[in-house]
Amino acid sequence: MVKIGLLSDTHGFLDDAVFRHFESCDEIWHAGDFGAGVAGPLADFKPLRGVYGNIDGGEVRAVFPEHLRFSIEGLDVWITHIGGYPEKYSPQVKPEIYTNPPGLFITGHSHILKVMFDPKISCMHINPGAAGNSGWHKVKTLVRFDVADGRLRNLEVIETGKR
Repeated sequence: MVKIGLLSDTHGFLDDAVFRHFESCDEIWHAGDFGAGVAGPLADFKPLRGVYGNIDGGEVRAVFPEHLRFSIEGLDVWITHIGGYPEKYSPQVKPEIYTNPPGLFITGHSHILKVMFDPKISCMHINPGAAGNSGWHKVKTLVRFDVADGRLRNLEVIETGKR
């Protein structure tokens, strides 16, 4: 079993609460729009996987890909920043997600927390909302969950305060 801390859209702001809430995690996953100065402290804290977002510059893009697909504990995971969600997938992911769906599809970008299952492709979708202070969201959010035997378990939504 692997415990994951998931966040997105930090936009250069890294709340101390992230470190408290992700202390028990084995890995941190970031769904893009890191902004300056975020990736380093996260990577120093825990193993970090992530993708770049539309606001990220060359420094972040040199380290993180646009799409990241991997398997962990028997679960096929796809992380991308702008991917949409069930019934409204973005045009750039739509062909792949319908022909080769992952078990877990993670996106960011919208700043809207969503956890929903797509029964058409048997895929769980998570957008952790936004953990930073920039954007129109009202509350900063994180998601924490376990992966074991190809499945998500113990999913928690964490609010870290108003932006």
